[in-house]
Amino acid sequence: MTTRTVTRRLALGGLAAAAAASFLPRAGVAASGYAFTGPAADRGLGLALPARCTPGTRARSAGPFYTPETPRRDSLREPDTVGEPLVFQGLLLSRDCRPLAGAVIDIWHADEHGHYDNRGFRYRGHQFTDAAGAFRIETIRPGHYTGRTPHIHVRVQGEGTPLLTTQVFFPDLEHENESDWIYRGDLVMSLDRAGGAWRGRFDFVLPTA
Repeated sequence: MTTRTVTRRLALGGLAAAAAASFLPRAGVAASGYAFTGPAADRGLGLALPARCTPGTRARSAGPFYTPETPRRDSLREPDTVGEPLVFQGLLLSRDCRPLAGAVIDIWHADEHGHYDNRGFRYRGHQFTDAAGAFRIETIRPGHYTGRTPHIHVRVQGEGTPLLTTQVFFPDLEHENESDWIYRGDLVMSLDRAGGAWRGRFDFVLPTA
């Protein structure tokens, strides 16, 4: 093997390693770009831990409408919101059901008419879990659009866990769900009504890196 060939292979290997490194999260920063800032203030939700945790929440595609660097917020509702109010809450957990404090959850979804805001941050935002691993986001139930059942897009990551991108679905839309090829039954939130609003819960389980 010639010196030129060896040098070329080393150079190509170095370029490949540099490219791969550019996709890895920096220390203290989620792969989605948000700096880990520690646990949020206690939300006082008192959500009970599940009796057992799955090996990990199923991943689903981000779709074409993801926007990075969303605002940090507890409510995605807008002054002119007319959709049905929804409180979306839950826990971020490790495989052994330990709460992941200070983990980031980034959500986005369509408006009540099934349209995404691809210019601003309408129905888009992120927050961090509290010491109990809990999140709580006020939003609305998204509308459906051609080919898709209503759903919420989610990206979640804790310090020391891989980034998970997935989608969460509604249990009371059986017909729409069954016709959606991305839908999976293990990604359905629990849903009830409280105080005039829908209340949905979903717990995300993240494997350690």
